[in-house]
Amino acid sequence: MQTRPLIRLLYVSRAAGPQTGTVSTSILSVAQTNNRKNGITGVLCQGQGLYLQVLEGQRSAVNQLYAAILNDKRHHDVELLQLEEITTRRYPDWSMAHVELSDQDLMIRMNHPDFDPYTASGSTVMQLLTALVSSGDRLTMPPA
Repeated sequence: MQTRPLIRLLYVSRAAGPQTGTVSTSILSVAQTNNRKNGITGVLCQGQGLYLQVLEGQRSAVNQLYAAILNDKRHHDVELLQLEEITTRRYPDWSMAHVELSDQDLMIRMNHPDFDPYTASGSTVMQLLTALVSSGDRLTMPPA
């Protein structure tokens, strides 16, 4: 029996309104529940008016979710930054982890003062997101 291909997708978008705790909680709650059901893992980084999200899973499931994301009115200017077939998930245990960035985030301001995910390469954005997740300071894990 042949296994279905796994993919990793990275996109960026701009928030349509304020990125409040209520909005974040709503997004994460629905994502964590639905992603568990659909075998999708990943991480959502938000702040400074932007969303950066990595989705991992079977190609058909990730494509269906990304199609829904494109129609979600809570954000706009959705742009695909990277799409790749993978053999191993980077976030195998996370239905959707959360990284929050404040406007005063020193790691971003000092290490990446001119960072713009809309002009950076997908691999550069993925490296930054990996560094943010690895630091652990801003990371909220999904409930087990």
